[in-house]
Amino acid sequence: MSVSVLSKTRVRPWPLATAAAVCLLSFAAFWVAQRLAHVNMLDVMVYRAEGETVRAGGDLYAMRATSANLGMTYPPFAALLFVPLTLVGVPLMRTLCTAGNLLLVVALVQLSLQLVRPSLSRTDLWRTTLWVAAIVVWCEPVWTTLRYGQINLLIAVAVLWDLTRREGSRWAGLGIGLATAVKLTPGLFVVLLFAAGLLLWRRDRGWNQWLRTAVTATGVFLGTTLAVALALPADSKRFWTETLFETGRVGFAEETGNQSIRGVLARLMHTDDPGMWWAVTAALLGGLAMVLAVRAAVRGDKAVAVVVCAFTALMISPISWSHHWVWCVPLLILLADRATRTWPVTGAVALAFASFALWWVPHDPGRPELDQNAGQMLLSAVYPLTTTALLVGYALTLRRQAVAKE
Repeated sequence: MSVSVLSKTRVRPWPLATAAAVCLLSFAAFWVAQRLAHVNMLDVMVYRAEGETVRAGGDLYAMRATSANLGMTYPPFAALLFVPLTLVGVPLMRTLCTAGNLLLVVALVQLSLQLVRPSLSRTDLWRTTLWVAAIVVWCEPVWTTLRYGQINLLIAVAVLWDLTRREGSRWAGLGIGLATAVKLTPGLFVVLLFAAGLLLWRRDRGWNQWLRTAVTATGVFLGTTLAVALALPADSKRFWTETLFETGRVGFAEETGNQSIRGVLARLMHTDDPGMWWAVTAALLGGLAMVLAVRAAVRGDKAVAVVVCAFTALMISPISWSHHWVWCVPLLILLADRATRTWPVTGAVALAFASFALWWVPHDPGRPELDQNAGQMLLSAVYPLTTTALLVGYALTLRRQAVAKE
């Protein structure tokens, strides 16, 4: 009898309080580690400067901030959102930013779990959320997001909030619309929503959640953008007619931190402008990946559709800094849930995002990335290579399944 009781005790889930304590301890250690690393939170200082420029009525896209002489790269709506950062002192702003981003880590994990496993009970959802958050906070994209005080977690949470709403929700689309108005890359989710929604409408001859969310997101984006154009006409005109097309304004394409296809090709070709090679490669890979995402959506596999779409956006964007890849969190949760027989794959992907391998190569203002050798190129392309391997593996799995049904 005692053996039976002991066996049951061993398989009993950890209490929710234990998970909360471990998560809190991990976050506290993370906070201390960031302070010991003397993180400068450079980007949030730029955001603050953008908010100050709005308040002063200055030229947003002529503004330069911090010792790195950084300018604004987002649509003007973002600057309006950053105005509250100017209402507190810099030390308090940095503290609030770090605390807010840690809360967003929890939100991102919970929404990812709801996307992958919507059937989880409330207790199991919170318990798993806290355990996973305690671990993924140490991944390189999450670490770097907090290091710079970036908004990547907020963008991902806004998108996933929409995509985990109940069927028929009138609010679904609000998050994606606002996220796209702040940073254009989430707009690819609108493409996914429309494509899947139209195919489902054609099949079922009825209005569906995908179309409803797409229409709402588009309306919110257009409404927000037009409202900002009325409030900031000069800045809006300059962004949509000039700044939007100045890809070099964000940074050099070959920088190690740029984990997009363009960055990989720039380092491979030893140039800061891979030109048409990037356009063709991005179009081909992006098109094929979106086909996979839309097919998954039509089959009812929303989790795969969302994750594939997110990583497609990261791959085809001209600049995708490593901290943009916080979408590794839902990816790892999806792999852990699906790849029960191929746990080495999940482990390898987790290692790719936790190893900081891309920073093992020379990187400094002298632009050594233009002279990388083969080994350095592999390390500095760790995220795109990992994503490409997963997409190819997924496509081959679908092919095998189709052949087996014939």
